[in-house]
Amino acid sequence: MSKILIRGAKVLGGEPQDVLIDGGTIAEVRAGLSAEGAGRAGGAHDVTVVEADGKVLLPGLVDLHTHLREPGREDSETVLTGTRAAASGGYTTVFAMANTFPVADTAGVVEQVWRLGREHGYCDVQPIGAVTVGLDGRKLAELGAMHESAAGVTVFSDDGKCVHDAVIMRRALEYVKAFGGVIAQHAQEPRLTEGAEMNEGVVSAELGLGGWPAVAEESIIARDVLLADHVGSRVHICHLSTAGSVEIVRWAKSRGIQVTAEVTPHHLLLTDELVRTYNPVYKVNPPLRTERDVMALREALADGTIDIVATDHAPHPHEDKDCEWAAAAMGMVGLETALSVVQETMVDTGLLDWAGVADRMSVKPARIGQATGHGRPVSAGEPANLTLVDTAYRGLVEPAGFASRSRNTPYEGRELPGRVTHTWLRGKATLVDGKLT
Repeated sequence: MSKILIRGAKVLGGEPQDVLIDGGTIAEVRAGLSAEGAGRAGGAHDVTVVEADGKVLLPGLVDLHTHLREPGREDSETVLTGTRAAASGGYTTVFAMANTFPVADTAGVVEQVWRLGREHGYCDVQPIGAVTVGLDGRKLAELGAMHESAAGVTVFSDDGKCVHDAVIMRRALEYVKAFGGVIAQHAQEPRLTEGAEMNEGVVSAELGLGGWPAVAEESIIARDVLLADHVGSRVHICHLSTAGSVEIVRWAKSRGIQVTAEVTPHHLLLTDELVRTYNPVYKVNPPLRTERDVMALREALADGTIDIVATDHAPHPHEDKDCEWAAAAMGMVGLETALSVVQETMVDTGLLDWAGVADRMSVKPARIGQATGHGRPVSAGEPANLTLVDTAYRGLVEPAGFASRSRNTPYEGRELPGRVTHTWLRGKATLVDGKLT
């Protein structure tokens, strides 16, 4: 592997510097590096020079919430296409949710997903194990066996379904405490959301669609932070979406409870007003909420109450979205647009700087998921997992060019800022000049 010299990059948005990659490691970070000096033994021809021209260099992004669909729904996505989409979006590791067919509730299935990630090589794939057998909420899955497997699972979730039984949730929290694992909860009280199709509020009343009340999310979060406190274990809240949920998490953190939370890019930008179009591309779980909720989520991400941004990348084939609202599947693809949405909602609004983005989209998700070698500082001696972003770019979202197998994006035709131009996984380029290698 030849050396790579990234010249004139704004590391975490700071002053331009040069970054030398040697093999899979960052060798040097300082201004004034030259290809000749970097090449030393073999000369400048052994060094690939990337002219950053003031682009922002970040640690490779980490997504704690991705649906890769394989095994079982390869018509929506595969580990290969999903990781290509991840590399296109600047990600060097993704955590793959367990709601596959068969469900990732055994050591065998999580090892299959993990090995597919290693074979394809576009980013690291860390499987998330199911909390309960078959995601049915009645019996704990093989948590210990999945942790001890080659996949080394540390995060467990029934995402797509809520672990609604308090006794099962308590037992899961107790079990993973033994090896430092975390339960990632899809907070949705099932009885309160029967027949729900969108956020409960003014718009649902006017449209006559079944309402999805905020309290269905908030009541589960309140219960689970109390259970985590009682057990002394770690709970992570998936796709937090309401202002009330923010307040509960803020209170829990003030009490020292071991809770972390994520927000999706679409919940930072879009509101339930879009459902007036009846376009199923806006149908998602949890649903798009109100402008008040969106503003509360942005503020909470800025002040650290919400720890991370996670995509909840949920690919669906055309026929599952191009249908009437009631029959449509819930979910949106997000890996290839996440960073642009965060730039628009958080950076361009002055709520976060690029160091803050690196913290919320790389450092903290890697820490929560225990992704060794990811979310590390951009400094000498660290693994060369890096993302280069042209923050001055603005362009229309064109899903036809996505690497993902699915096209169900809510941003089609929308102008968004920023474009990932390069991604490196342990020094190997997976994306160069916006094209997958």
